Amino acid sequence: MRARTVLSGTLRADVETLWNYHDMHHVVRPADVGIGLGSHDAGVATCAADLYLRGMFPLIVFTGANAPTTVNEFPRGEAVHYREHAIHRGVPAEAILIEPTATNTGENISRTRDLLSKEGLEIRSAVIISRPYQQRRAYATCKKLWPEIDITCASLSMSLDDYLEKIGPDRVINMLVGDTQRIMEYPKLGFAVEQPVPADVQSSYERLVQAGYTSRLI
Repeated sequence: MRARTVLSGTLRADVETLWNYHDMHHVVRPADVGIGLGSHDAGVATCAADLYLRGMFPLIVFTGANAPTTVNEFPRGEAVHYREHAIHRGVPAEAILIEPTATNTGENISRTRDLLSKEGLEIRSAVIISRPYQQRRAYATCKKLWPEIDITCASLSMSLDDYLEKIGPDRVINMLVGDTQRIMEYPKLGFAVEQPVPADVQSSYERLVQAGYTSRLI
């Protein structure tokens, strides 16, 4: 049996600080649509399906093409595989739309918005479903590109330890660091609205960068 991933000391504390920061801690409420953002994590599709089956929204849009980190796992595209996963979990095929071309979070939001407009659907609210550490960036991006709708964020409920075990610690920590940098830098580029960055988050981010978790920095 593989030994369970264990982080200790300052590393553990810093990773947990960023993990908690990126979770928006929203209470999911009924909305017009659930939007599942493509990634390497099929838990996004699981979460979207579960929320649909709980009656949180009548329609799901899965959005995502491929990235170097997902092409092997989802060779026909993230949105396509997410749709199949959701159908397998009991979501009717007719309740799912796909947007199979987006390659970043901004395109996920803008192309989903355009798709729903072309379908003639008036959207006033959405649940944005993402990886746990992508919630804050997804929220900030959607508020910039689609500010008129009410947004809540959701992810598959999973502890930090379980997520590290599922995805792998190096990947998760690098992604946490990269998303934290994007929270700080993307508003300057016009990609997202500003978000508060508490001092403990800033300090944890800087220590993890110094520790070498830099592969997802822009």
